[in-house]
Amino acid sequence: MPRKLVAAIHPRLAVVGNDMLMVWLAWTAVSMMRWSLAPNPSPVALFGTEVWLVLGAQGAIFWWTGLYKGLWRFASLPDLWNIAKAAVLGALAIAMTLAIYNRLETVPRTVLVVYPLVLSVLLGTPRLLYRYWKDSRLDFVARAPSQRVLVLGAGKAGEALVRDLRRENRYSPVGFLDDNTQLRGARVHGVPVLGTLDQLPQLARETAAEMLVIAMPAANKTQMRRAVDLCEETGVPFRTVPRLEDVVAGRSSFNELKEVAIEDLLGREPVQLDWTAIRTRLAGRRVLVTGGGGSIGSELCRQVARLGVESLSVLDQSEYNLYTIEQELRRDHPDLLLNAWLGHCGDPVACERVFAEAHPEVVFHAAAYKHVPMLQGQVREAFRNNVLGTRVVAEAADRHGTDCFVLISTDKAVNPTSVMGACKRVAELFCQNFAQTSHTRFITVRFGNVLDSAGSVVPRFREQIRNGGPVTVTHPEITRYFMTIPEACQLILQAAVLGNGGEIFALDMGEPLRIRDLAEQMIRLAGKHEGSDIAIVYTGLRPGEKLFEELFHPLERYTDTAHAKIFLAQPRAMAWSLLIAQLGKAEAAVREFDEVALRAILDHLLPEFANPDIATDNVIAIKKDIA
Repeated sequence: MPRKLVAAIHPRLAVVGNDMLMVWLAWTAVSMMRWSLAPNPSPVALFGTEVWLVLGAQGAIFWWTGLYKGLWRFASLPDLWNIAKAAVLGALAIAMTLAIYNRLETVPRTVLVVYPLVLSVLLGTPRLLYRYWKDSRLDFVARAPSQRVLVLGAGKAGEALVRDLRRENRYSPVGFLDDNTQLRGARVHGVPVLGTLDQLPQLARETAAEMLVIAMPAANKTQMRRAVDLCEETGVPFRTVPRLEDVVAGRSSFNELKEVAIEDLLGREPVQLDWTAIRTRLAGRRVLVTGGGGSIGSELCRQVARLGVESLSVLDQSEYNLYTIEQELRRDHPDLLLNAWLGHCGDPVACERVFAEAHPEVVFHAAAYKHVPMLQGQVREAFRNNVLGTRVVAEAADRHGTDCFVLISTDKAVNPTSVMGACKRVAELFCQNFAQTSHTRFITVRFGNVLDSAGSVVPRFREQIRNGGPVTVTHPEITRYFMTIPEACQLILQAAVLGNGGEIFALDMGEPLRIRDLAEQMIRLAGKHEGSDIAIVYTGLRPGEKLFEELFHPLERYTDTAHAKIFLAQPRAMAWSLLIAQLGKAEAAVREFDEVALRAILDHLLPEFANPDIATDNVIAIKKDIA
């Protein structure tokens, strides 16, 4: 037998041998004790036929109950329960076996009752002692000094974290901090609860802590910011455990230690969705996601794939992005009927082929150019992709009887001052008005910036900090709305269920965040100091860039919906003949590369874009309504 195979099975054979020895010991010991109390004791055979039958019956029960699937190194209460169950079932199996053999003539009934109790002790004790020895052996041998860790949060996450940390020689938990005053003085796995979070600066010094770990995965953004501020005040390095939604989604393991990311501080309250309605609307249906390799599109693909759709088609013009999301989906959802199409949404022939072969019942149109400063000087590409591309996909959906078409839009389409925002607004106008004559439900979903999406400010700041700065901010007072990619996609799915056609849904983005504060916080999270280590440089607003974004136009009269985080804006009607005529001129201008004509078309369709004073008046009107 190969040496590697012998080494692999040897420990398991040792465990089996130990357990069989314990069975023999329990059975003979209990039998001797019982017969010793009898007036005329009978001799107990140590290796007679009866003993071999006992070993065979009990061994079969051990195998059937899966006793050898567990490891002694991690023996715990479930393993002890499995041992007790195996011992009781073993006693029953022994009773039936010996009843067949000799009708239990040589076995007192007391032996069958006491035997499983003794066997459970004999099997459980070595396992627990072995685990105790493994967990504590490092305390008795020389080892490198471990890092002293103070854990913030004595709940389930903190308990599990300390249990894992104590198995490693790199960390030594010295205490917990928790705002639950009833835990003060208590011990968790022998580690004391020293005080509340507010006492962190003092206790970090007193315990000589070398690392702080925030073990509060369910904390909201206010609680997380408070914990981070206290950690920064100590000057001690700190880490955190992943958020619950990241663990559930499989993006992180539960007790993984990671650096606090800006997303942890900008987290919002968990989104409560009507998953029943979403699954009912999407399960068993054919779905197409355009721009499915991008930040939003790829997350939509992941969430749609988990809803049990009949098929998922992904269209993207980026070969690399398409390849990446296709490989991920095939790995995570091997049973999903997946079609990956390489092509541009503005190519009528390609779109026709996709719709003819995939027959999508639901379309999520996420394909778009979105970089504001770049598109400001690329009017033709912005119009061709964001407007005419939307029209090509929308008309294909109408021709092929698609039930629902969801346009992913942006808050930059409200009172647009940029080419990108203006083109997205024209795309909105087309879908709203096309819905009046089509059997397809055209729904627009509008939201602001998405954290860590391609081209967003967070990756840029992270790269600038990594390179030693400076961090560039356009204006000291510029603000933006932010939400995470998963949250945005979940609300898109919910809005698709709410819409009947022609609506604009705006997502509740929470409170706007000042970009300067975002930059300062990211510098601190990197362990640097603003000014002395990393400078912040203000470069001025870029062409087409707003000081702050709006989610609604004052003429749209938004109302609440059945979902607290989704609002409904009343669409603004436009003469269909005018819109079609202007789009016809735009197609000709795109073919001729006439950007002057395209800019004139945007000005004609969007008076607020042509005259910024109108947009300013609208902003003032919004502020008056709020006041």
